[in-house]
Amino acid sequence: MEQKDLMFIQSQIGYEFKNLDLLQQAFIRRSFSEENGGENNEVLEFIGDKVLDLFAVKYLTEKHGFLLSEQDYTEVDFDEFSCEKTEAELTEIKKLLVQKKTLANRIDVLGLADYLLMGKGDILQNISEENSVKEDLFEAILGAIAIDSSWNMEALENATLIMLAPESILSDSDTEDYVSLIQEWAYNKTGGIPLYHFDESGYHITWHDGFQGVEQHLDIYDELVNKTKYHCLLKLSDDLPIFRGFGKTQTEARRNVCKLAYEYLCKKDMWLSISDEIDNPNKDDAINQLEILARRDYFSIPTYEFNQTYDNDGNPVWESICRIAEKEKSFSAKSSSKKDAKKSAAYKMLQYVLEN
Repeated sequence: MEQKDLMFIQSQIGYEFKNLDLLQQAFIRRSFSEENGGENNEVLEFIGDKVLDLFAVKYLTEKHGFLLSEQDYTEVDFDEFSCEKTEAELTEIKKLLVQKKTLANRIDVLGLADYLLMGKGDILQNISEENSVKEDLFEAILGAIAIDSSWNMEALENATLIMLAPESILSDSDTEDYVSLIQEWAYNKTGGIPLYHFDESGYHITWHDGFQGVEQHLDIYDELVNKTKYHCLLKLSDDLPIFRGFGKTQTEARRNVCKLAYEYLCKKDMWLSISDEIDNPNKDDAINQLEILARRDYFSIPTYEFNQTYDNDGNPVWESICRIAEKEKSFSAKSSSKKDAKKSAAYKMLQYVLEN
């Protein structure tokens, strides 16, 4: 693995290795080590699985639990732990966070699967695209960090939260998930992924001097300024400035820099339009494509009405009418097939909303 590849990986996971051999080992499949010798990532994967469990539980405990003494009670003579979620609910949420599909998706978002080192057989079978392989890689990276950091809990927690991004997976409907929004913008506009770089240094009044980019400015009289411990740099494309955000944790710094970039793109009228949401509008996928747009809050879920008549030969003719509550227009289509009529009506509506 080249030096530039190792640097990119470290910037994405929010951890700098003292021993880069450990980082490379996290990407080595057994098929590669069997052909070329050396160690692979299987034991690191075992270690990382336990790291992931620990910090997933810690995250959920801090998100949903509290000591009663910390609440605003007038009379409290006990200090018990309480949680707004039941054990069963916490178990289901944890499953969502650590399941194979989630970890595989996060590896894709971070752009790390392409760096896997595999044997010839695995390459021919395109093993790197399998969710289980990406899951193994996610856990192996955490295992490598555990060994390299000598089980430094702060470093492990930072890396786990940056790689997993639980706030984007469990985000509340009334809270903007700026990390995912920036990820989506980069995918749609550049075909790439956002590039992050973390440093352990907080906000300072003189930092903006000479900085050739867009920076989060904080009120120097706010006591929280002195608690900022990290900053995060974000690069989206060569024709945009570098963004810099701050936070008490690396995850907070990343969230703040993504919010900064989001606000900048909106102000410059560079944010995604409805036409950016659908790559290939077409009749066969029109029903699903309309629903995607609806679930992204462009409009309400489309409704369909059907009428059946018969032609002169007695063959059935289906008419489908597609409506969207917020739109004044409706679109209809006829076909001998009920399904085809629905697709055609949906496609007419899709074309209309994309153009208007």
